[in-house]
Amino acid sequence: MPRSSIFITITFIFGLALVSIFLAFLWLMGFDKQNYTRELNNKYSNVARTNLLYMGGIINKAQYDRQLSNIDMPEITAKNEKEEILKNAAVLEEISSDLGSSAILLYDKHHYLKIEHLDELKLLMDKEFQPYRYEVIKAVFAVVAVILLAAYIFVIYKIKPLRKLKRQIVKFANGELDGVQNVGNGKDEISEVSEAFYGAVCQIKALNDSRHLFLRNIMHELKTPITKGLIAAQMIEKSKNQERLISVFHKLENLINELAAIEQITSKIGLTNKTPCLMRDLIDEAIDIAMIEKEHVGISELDEVRVMVDFKLFSVAIKNMIDNGIKYSTDKHVNIMVSKDHMKFITQGEKLKNDLDFYIQPFIKGEDAQKSFGLGLYIVSNILEAHGLKFGYEYKNGMNVFIFENLQDIIAA
Repeated sequence: MPRSSIFITITFIFGLALVSIFLAFLWLMGFDKQNYTRELNNKYSNVARTNLLYMGGIINKAQYDRQLSNIDMPEITAKNEKEEILKNAAVLEEISSDLGSSAILLYDKHHYLKIEHLDELKLLMDKEFQPYRYEVIKAVFAVVAVILLAAYIFVIYKIKPLRKLKRQIVKFANGELDGVQNVGNGKDEISEVSEAFYGAVCQIKALNDSRHLFLRNIMHELKTPITKGLIAAQMIEKSKNQERLISVFHKLENLINELAAIEQITSKIGLTNKTPCLMRDLIDEAIDIAMIEKEHVGISELDEVRVMVDFKLFSVAIKNMIDNGIKYSTDKHVNIMVSKDHMKFITQGEKLKNDLDFYIQPFIKGEDAQKSFGLGLYIVSNILEAHGLKFGYEYKNGMNVFIFENLQDIIAA
């Protein structure tokens, strides 16, 4: 889709207005010149007709003077001057009638009217004539164009802060809260919006900082008693109770680690620890932190797939898929298939009742209220999104297939 910009739109509108005004002035100049020429022709026609009537004896001197009383067109009587004009003048228009003929001449930027009746010839000079003045209309057009240009510059200046505001919004969308600045510098609506946006960003930043501090303090306070409890459990006599205690403390430790993962991916701080990792190592780590027997997981790997990921986070995503697979499958077994473009987790069981988007919300439950997806798939979806991957699902031949798609985008070189 073509890129659209309010600046381009405004420039187009003002450009269109300027071109339209220019064309309108061209038409006006042509129209006005036609009127001016028509008025001159009417004037010369009346003068020529009156002179021909007088020269033909149809009207007397008094009638002649009365009809031409408002016309300043004296006769050229000097023979040499008259001959010079008649010889070198350009004929603009010539008209003949029963009384005689007349012609409009142009010589030395002046109009002359040549009138002939039988053997008599008159040459009149139009002292009132002025060449058509384009300068007036050009000056008016220049003034209008300058006003329009000034209006364009003013509008662009007033909305220029929108570009700065857009850059700040992009920073906010990318999670760069510390880089967002207040670009409002006036009292107009754009400045008010900028200031309101900056205030909202500051408030969100303060809330995020409080949340991060709270979670980190909670995790720190929980890790100490968990570590002490784990050490104490390892010191007691070996028994089933000891194994259960150690298992419980490991579970709690894993929950703390998952809480840290949730804090990282939901804060949108980005992945800073991406390294090339063998998929086999990621799966082994996931099985270890899931604390399950390896016979519950079947692995089919194509050669040695190496991906550029955050080892800790991606292992958590695989671990959550294994946990959910064992929890909801009918045979308590998960098959993992890895290729260079996807990673599949295949389990036997009933098809999901809703679309995958429904289940990747936190703490979504299935029909059995005792079995909740909790944060498992929610964490998986966010970890994949942080790595630029997609989370897919399909149901084939009685098997639920969860897919990490676009794996080829993170294959390590």
